Amino acid sequence: MDKCNLHTILRLPTGIFYAQGVKTNVLFFTRGEKDKGNTKEVWVYDLRANMPQYGKRTQLAREHFAEFEAAFGDDPLVGAKVLAKRKDTGEQGRFRKFTREQIAARGDSLDIAWLKDDSDTSADELPEPAVLAQEAMGELEAALDELRGILEELGEEVEEVEA
Repeated sequence: MDKCNLHTILRLPTGIFYAQGVKTNVLFFTRGEKDKGNTKEVWVYDLRANMPQYGKRTQLAREHFAEFEAAFGDDPLVGAKVLAKRKDTGEQGRFRKFTREQIAARGDSLDIAWLKDDSDTSADELPEPAVLAQEAMGELEAALDELRGILEELGEEVEEVEA
């Protein structure tokens, strides 16, 4: 945040790139004009709270980003004019501005959240145990295939594991 102007953070739903619980953020920044103190404020868009769980069955698609794109603005370089036009949606909205001082008070943590997540998954919404077991087996088999490929690339003999 010193050498660059970190102007926007997009908080993505967990689990879209790896597994549930893995947090992903997209950072938007431009080159700073000085060596230090380039970030004055950071806009955070929370696409994580109160969203469905994404994965193989429910995929994150372009239409999920429409509100973010409108809030972000048309200028990909995000100049001062674009930042001045942005509207802070307050504690109940998805798009908020945080000053550098507010972030420093959080210990420079960029894991900024303010929305209460009401999308708590109940046991009624979970897939059947057999479906979960099949998905886990598929992921484990894919991991084994990757490990076999690594061993082959290293010229090692691959021993077959019996089930």
